[in-house]
Amino acid sequence: MVETRIIDGKGFAEKLRARLAGEVAAFHQETGVTPGLAVVLVGEDPASAVYVRNKGKQTVEAGMASIEHKLPATTAQAELLALIASLNADPGVHGILVQLPLPGHLDAQDVLAAIDPAKDVDGFHVVNAGRLAVGLDALVPCTPLGCVMLLKDQLGSLAGLRAVVVGRSNIVGKPLAQLLLREDCTVTIAHSRTKDLAEECRRADILIGAVGRPEMIRGDWIKPGATVIDVGINRVEKAGGGTKLVGDVAFDEAQGIAGAITPVPGGVGPMTIACLLANTLTAARRQVGV
Repeated sequence: MVETRIIDGKGFAEKLRARLAGEVAAFHQETGVTPGLAVVLVGEDPASAVYVRNKGKQTVEAGMASIEHKLPATTAQAELLALIASLNADPGVHGILVQLPLPGHLDAQDVLAAIDPAKDVDGFHVVNAGRLAVGLDALVPCTPLGCVMLLKDQLGSLAGLRAVVVGRSNIVGKPLAQLLLREDCTVTIAHSRTKDLAEECRRADILIGAVGRPEMIRGDWIKPGATVIDVGINRVEKAGGGTKLVGDVAFDEAQGIAGAITPVPGGVGPMTIACLLANTLTAARRQVGV
């Protein structure tokens, strides 16, 4: 039985945003430029609307310009692509984010491909994915970036550690594996079709749950003392009625086995917007040439 540390992603994100605010002020003083983040929301998805509102608030608090475009769910593909083209050409916009998911009649891949890779602060463009894969500077997806920050804060150097990423999405699993390779981890990408998934997980010094299945990773899948990063955010029904948020890891079972673990909520989630702001400042610096 080990004493499991709870990794405070919310607190870490607050410190990161405070540091970024100072860096943004220094950047503005040096260049006269205010980093600008444009967020495009199509339709009325309630979760997306809340997320976009939080992004806007935190962008302004960091000293950046928040530019929001809210479009009706009936927006045509050509109309959305025209907006992206205008944002690509706008020197006051340094980062562009199109909130996903998009309404079903829109082609998300075409939309993401239309964003200038230099302004792709979500890190989803194939150019940024390719640059990450071959070890060049790239704008990196925000959630994986936040995971690595939390890991390095907990463990210091990650070199030589065995990392297992459960999940192979383009948004989290694949880029997170690339980032861990950069940190000299030995990396395995596992998924729902992996033979003896539990045994793969038990080999991990660092175990990442990013598969989107509530509490799929059980406590006895965790190597004693391992560091567990739970990316999953799943809404499930409570026994007495109502709902609650849980991760991909059975949190209560992991207590006393994991050396450290992120809670859900309050772990990885708050890091995503903080890293989006970090990417926007990085993009602005590169575009200005400082």
